[in-house]
Amino acid sequence: MKITTFNPQIITKNPEPIVKLFEELGFEVQHNPKNIGELNVRGIRMKDANGFHLDIGALEEDGPMDQQLAQDRVAMRMNVDDFDEAYELLKSRGFVNVYGDNIVNTPFSKSAVMISPSGFAINLVQHIKD
Repeated sequence: MKITTFNPQIITKNPEPIVKLFEELGFEVQHNPKNIGELNVRGIRMKDANGFHLDIGALEEDGPMDQQLAQDRVAMRMNVDDFDEAYELLKSRGFVNVYGDNIVNTPFSKSAVMISPSGFAINLVQHIKD
């Protein structure tokens, strides 16, 4: 398994003030897909002039994950070339998938937010290429 991208991510129900703050800090929205997977996540990818990236995962208000997100959570987004291998490695180290056994599948990616035994989060993602 190879890590292809690694950067911070904020998971929230209210992305607009966060986007505004980071725009004021010099970041620009690069990508903003909506209705990702069955959880209807919005994925906002930002980048600054130095090449630093920040992702904001916006969960649907009153959606299926609403109960699990009482406040914003900071995670590390980790894109990999082999989701299944990385997923099993994290599970073997005690990480728990916040979606239970569900994986967010789209035609373009697979992902799951994994919580470590000590509480930090990794949003594990594999982009699916043609």
